[in-house]
Amino acid sequence: MKMANSLRGEVLTLYKNLLHVGREYPKGADYFKRRLKAAFLKNKDVKDPEKIKELILRGEFVIKELEALYFLRKYRAMKQRY
Repeated sequence: MKMANSLRGEVLTLYKNLLHVGREYPKGADYFKRRLKAAFLKNKDVKDPEKIKELILRGEFVIKELEALYFLRKYRAMKQRY
């Protein structure tokens, strides 16, 4: 049970981090929030700790990809101004 609780904390932290990153999503924060909730609900019955860790890693990868997307968007906007 201890393992499940520590993973639960990681999942909740991941969800909060994704919500935070999703505020700048190009299609809007509400769109991102709905998609995020659907993705997490789809996997809510996963019990295998290894599968949960795999899903957490995928979520962390998504955060990195979104941050890169935002950085590129800002870079392009700055480049166009000068």
